Amino acid sequence: MAANLFANQWSNKGIKITLVESPEIGIVGVGEGSTPTLKRFFNILNIPESSWMPRCNATYKTNIRFAGWSPRSGIEHYSHPFSCQTDTFTQKSFLVNCQTRRLGLDTHVTPEDFFINGLLAAQGKGPIATENFPFTMEYGYHFDSHLLGSFLSEHAKTLGVEHQQVKIQDVITHNNGEIASLVASNGDSIHGDFFVDCTGFASVLMQKTLGVSFTNFNQNLFNDAAVVMPTPMHDENIPVETTSTALSNGWAWKIPLTNRYGNGYVYSSDFISPEEAEIELRQHLGLQESAESGRHLKMRVGQLEKHWHKNCLGLGLSQGFIEPLEATALHLVQVCIEMFITEFEKGQFSNQHQQSFNRLISERFEKVRDYIVAHYKLNTRDDSEYWRANRNNEHLSDSLIQLLNCWYQRNDLNAEIHRQQINHHFDSLSWHCLLAGYGAFPPLAEKQPGTGDLYKEQGIAEFNRRCGLNFSSHKINLQRLQS
Repeated sequence: MAANLFANQWSNKGIKITLVESPEIGIVGVGEGSTPTLKRFFNILNIPESSWMPRCNATYKTNIRFAGWSPRSGIEHYSHPFSCQTDTFTQKSFLVNCQTRRLGLDTHVTPEDFFINGLLAAQGKGPIATENFPFTMEYGYHFDSHLLGSFLSEHAKTLGVEHQQVKIQDVITHNNGEIASLVASNGDSIHGDFFVDCTGFASVLMQKTLGVSFTNFNQNLFNDAAVVMPTPMHDENIPVETTSTALSNGWAWKIPLTNRYGNGYVYSSDFISPEEAEIELRQHLGLQESAESGRHLKMRVGQLEKHWHKNCLGLGLSQGFIEPLEATALHLVQVCIEMFITEFEKGQFSNQHQQSFNRLISERFEKVRDYIVAHYKLNTRDDSEYWRANRNNEHLSDSLIQLLNCWYQRNDLNAEIHRQQINHHFDSLSWHCLLAGYGAFPPLAEKQPGTGDLYKEQGIAEFNRRCGLNFSSHKINLQRLQS
């Protein structure tokens, strides 16, 4: 992603970009879902969906469905749809209904019922509308990350990027501590003025060479491991959403590609062993014990103290990681690249704006962390010590405490988000989807006026139904990419 965006931006400025990749070192390969930010990535590069999606077994994604996170509220599952232009007609009604429900009145507050992408997910429709639908649709993707990496590598070459497939065995630094060159296992040296560390959790350049410290989020987020296990795709109508299902000591993702489901169980090794986690995932998937063994991963959740240090930028797992509950990993990568391009250029390709960049990116990681922490803090499960420990966890940021207090004190959450200036991380709609989805409301009042439910009074179900007539099935959307 970095090589492509750099080359796209700087190819006419005489800047040479080299992508160094070891054929001997594998990739994690499980980040297979995105937010709508990735749609912008392909638009920037002018890559049509028909060019990359079929090659990467990709599908559309309009929604994230959460199952089993708040059973005591009586809500079996809820969805967080991606917001679209048509939602400007319905989002105020959702926010008002949530406020009214917080006052004890019986209003409709199921998040996905207010938004077009929620309806598409429920109906199994793709997000590509007919030409006479004059509204912009936003959506994400599911994809095979190995295949997408290969595709982007090839595309980078068409932009003039040099691709060297060698293993790096040493890093040479200047007297001032900056990186001078990389030494390959074949003895070749790769010199550069600026380096980007994409070496994963190893963080070879940022941590091992430059000594940048790491801030762990383990007091906020307990999960530190995952077991991954794909299953065949047998569904003729491929879902258009990611599913996140709460299990005994974490949660399982289900990501639909055209040829398979990607499945994994993210858990805390303090509460369950890898062997027990794999057994539980198998049971969840209905797999026989003789099926292929799961792939086990360890996760280090947190972020670098500095994301840009000296003449090096950390990206992806080498800069930090927040568990993939809301598909934020690639989103953070892309935001970092785009902000770096802006700040690097603004400083005439110097470190002039390094400090402000680091502050902004660290804040991004912290606010994403807070939103993910809220999923655990608000859970109403009582089937394991893991869920009780998450609910009782008091290691919350001041920002998150203020947001939750605002909600439970029935104050204006939208105003609080703007007061904290965090609406560009997760906006008011996202927070309302989460809190309403968990059923975080007081008991209903004894006396009900029988009015004030804007979902009914404004005919939102009918509005979305008629909007939905402009969309065809997800299957047809995917077939059109082949033509």
